[in-house]
Amino acid sequence: MGNNNILEAKNINKYFREPVMFHVLKDINFRIKSGEFVSIMGKSGCGKSTLLYILSTMDTDYGGELFFDGEKLTGKPHEELAQIRNQRIGFVFQFHYLLSEFTVLENVMLPAKKLGLKSPEEIQHDAMEKLKLLHIEEQANKLASRISGGQKQRVAIARALINDPAIIMGDEPTGNLDSHNANNVLRIFRDLVEEKKLSLLVVTHDSDFAANTDRIIEMGDGHIIKQ
Repeated sequence: MGNNNILEAKNINKYFREPVMFHVLKDINFRIKSGEFVSIMGKSGCGKSTLLYILSTMDTDYGGELFFDGEKLTGKPHEELAQIRNQRIGFVFQFHYLLSEFTVLENVMLPAKKLGLKSPEEIQHDAMEKLKLLHIEEQANKLASRISGGQKQRVAIARALINDPAIIMGDEPTGNLDSHNANNVLRIFRDLVEEKKLSLLVVTHDSDFAANTDRIIEMGDGHIIKQ
């Protein structure tokens, strides 16, 4: 396998066993190149978020194989997957999940503290750099509960970037935002791809957002219909 695939799914199958046996993902095959901005679209219930949980290594109960940067992840122990996840994958969700009693800066620092590879001073410096990148550094010392929705999502993106991941995965990252803020997030993502050569994989219902990504993977009834 060439080194330019950051992510590859081979014959991914997923069953829900409760309340009855249900085949939710059926023979999913695709690759994401390094530096590619890909969106996943499809009706609610078609398996998009389920697929994202598998790709992000959070769900290991599936058939098939998952490769990350040429390395097979399927079958690795949970501790090792957690390390890869914390270090190499950034997450942005529909809800920002910021801790309201912490400042903006403290929220951005959290994943790096968890990883524990740098000193608190280095982490704080890195966190400020990420906030600057997203033009939100002036909010650094405010409590997360005191900033606007659009600002919160930018802070969530800064937090996703703190460990310099190879890929950012988003689950409806603009789902809670008005069109102005949604466009902001899209522009930020585009800049990250172009300037930082990051890869992005985003599940979205927003067709305008998807139209501005490099490629759309369309899902229906657990299959990939088009990619």
